[in-house]
Amino acid sequence: MAKPDSFFLTTPIFYVNDAPHIGHAYTEVAADVLARWHRQAGDDTWFLTGTDEHGQKILRTATANGVEPKEWADRLVESAWKPLLNTINISNDDFIRTTDARHEQGVAKFLQKLYDDGHVYAGEFEALYCVGCEEFKPKSEILDGEGEFEGQKVCMIHSKPLELLQEKNYFFKMSAFQDRLLALYEERPDFVQPASARNEVVAFVQQGLEDLSISRTSFDWGIPIPWDNSHVTYVWFDALLNYVTATGYGVDDEEFARRWPGTHLVGKDILRFHAVIWPAMLMAAGLEVPDHVFAHGWLLVGGEKMSKSKLTGIAPNEITDTFGADAFRYYFMRAISFGHDGSFSWEDLAARYHAELANGFGNLASRVLAMNAKYFDAQVPDPGVELEADAVIRDLAASVASRADAHINAFAIHEAIAAIWELVDALNGYITEQEPWVLAKDPAQRDRLARVLYTTSEGLRVLAELLSPVLPEATAKLWGALGAEESLGALVAQPIREAGTWGKLVPGTTQHALAVLFPRIETEVSS
Repeated sequence: MAKPDSFFLTTPIFYVNDAPHIGHAYTEVAADVLARWHRQAGDDTWFLTGTDEHGQKILRTATANGVEPKEWADRLVESAWKPLLNTINISNDDFIRTTDARHEQGVAKFLQKLYDDGHVYAGEFEALYCVGCEEFKPKSEILDGEGEFEGQKVCMIHSKPLELLQEKNYFFKMSAFQDRLLALYEERPDFVQPASARNEVVAFVQQGLEDLSISRTSFDWGIPIPWDNSHVTYVWFDALLNYVTATGYGVDDEEFARRWPGTHLVGKDILRFHAVIWPAMLMAAGLEVPDHVFAHGWLLVGGEKMSKSKLTGIAPNEITDTFGADAFRYYFMRAISFGHDGSFSWEDLAARYHAELANGFGNLASRVLAMNAKYFDAQVPDPGVELEADAVIRDLAASVASRADAHINAFAIHEAIAAIWELVDALNGYITEQEPWVLAKDPAQRDRLARVLYTTSEGLRVLAELLSPVLPEATAKLWGALGAEESLGALVAQPIREAGTWGKLVPGTTQHALAVLFPRIETEVSS
């Protein structure tokens, strides 16, 4: 038996200085859809997420709240970040915290190797630092302040004054890897995606790389530098290593070989860390660079990036409490072109919920199962003779399954769902054209009625399999109602790349009542 393909997928690990908003949840859902798809395809899948708990930003937030940073991190991880994963139905295989012993030990081991191999040196540094970004800012991201910040230099991303830091630090010789990085981007044009992100990274590196300060002495909340504990590790150098410390680096060689390299989903604002600094670190350590770094766009509210500091942050449960986790997942994956910025609005969410989920998919499932119950005693009908209209549905099912898989492999989640929805729309149109309620009145059309309802039932089976990664709750209910659980086994065990293979539903299988998948929501929803 062939070894299954390995698919190791990560989200960024998120700062615990505040509670999560839908921008964080957007990344988690995208990663979850990809992981569920690959898992259902039989790939050796591992999905990692977690939290970033060191650095000056965390220390200041904890101090402002009158607690130690570890206590602050513990509180937010347990009260906000882990519950988020349940709120939006995330199927992560692991959750790493940068305060985990396994991580701190792995960071120390990695740093020591770079130091021993001559990639790190001591030096002095003075530069403008953004605490929000936890980064010494390049000139391209430094602006002149306006209004209350006039006369000061501010961060382009956070619009807040930068701090001039002057320290004796340890430096990573990142400049030595400029040519190797440019060769990587050239030889593997799909390493950074989408193309706009790749172009941005290439242009940045072509301007010339400077060595990277990787330690701090002005505060002590971080992982000590192993050969000099008067320094703590720069938070980004620490955080990026979670992708290997979580998968056995330096501890379990077999597990590490099985999982690494991985694919990283990141927001475009942290692209440079993942597509420049991180591969340079790995090259220095003699490790493989990631398979892919995919940068998605920002969620915009009122035309601005989602932000707690600007009061545009929306908690995920504000949506899920009304619409449910499935609708949350569907909306953000369908309405936004993955890789580009996208605007969120309550009106668009409500409109898509009713038009596409309740009326489109949910009503289709309810009608088909109700007609099977009424005309065939709640059993899967015998298909009988296939006509051209039925063959069109059969062929479309195979086509959308194939195209959806190709889109998923290209990280085009929105296009995968759009392809699958062609089958939803086609089945609704097929029912309208075939008029099974009319066929049911004519005993001579009994066989034709059976074929029509088998075609629509089998279409629902295909949809349940293909939409399972996006709508895990609704599709599980549909799967059970179709009788597929008894005859075919668990939904998540179905090989998703074979979903379009026609004729899997077994005639005569008993079906069950289906609760309304997406109830109409009468409550007025507004921002």
